[in-house]
Amino acid sequence: MARRKNGLDFTRRRERQRINVPLIREIVVFAVEIGIAVLLGFVLVYFLGLRTTVIGRSMEPVLYASDEILIDRFRYHISEPKRDDVIVFLPNGNEKSHYYAKRVVGVPGDTLTIENGVLYINGESYDGNADFPYISDPGLCAESVRLGTDEYFVMGDNVGESEDSRYANIGNVSRDYIIGRAWYVSKSDHRKGFVR
Repeated sequence: MARRKNGLDFTRRRERQRINVPLIREIVVFAVEIGIAVLLGFVLVYFLGLRTTVIGRSMEPVLYASDEILIDRFRYHISEPKRDDVIVFLPNGNEKSHYYAKRVVGVPGDTLTIENGVLYINGESYDGNADFPYISDPGLCAESVRLGTDEYFVMGDNVGESEDSRYANIGNVSRDYIIGRAWYVSKSDHRKGFVR
């Protein structure tokens, strides 16, 4: 029996669905932009977003008690701390302690001594960013201190109020205990700006 050509036809005709290329392109671009924003946010928070509060007067006049500083954790992944950097570290790696901020005065291989109130590095008086007054308490530096291959000697700019590498409870700071470099004062009653 032949089918009727005219009249009602109950068979479904499937139309080919067309892919909306511009819509798919827009979705892909949006997803990539979101991915880049998330990655950039992670990098900024991980490397530059660590913030800590300065405790004590040991770094005055560069950093004051209760100043909030941002820490650059990225720099020391590609380079080593240098003399005169203001670093943030955990004393003896103690993760239950607060962060300390001090100035690097001795780098690996240096020999340090304090004689007659003056800091000597490798036999020459210190001539860096900090203007140390007479150092009345040489601590461990009354004798020569030689730094190992991954050790740093740190002092506070306000040496009379500083608990630093001159004392056994801090001592030489191992590279592994350095969190990063103090790079920006974000909140302060005294000043805002880059740490020098």
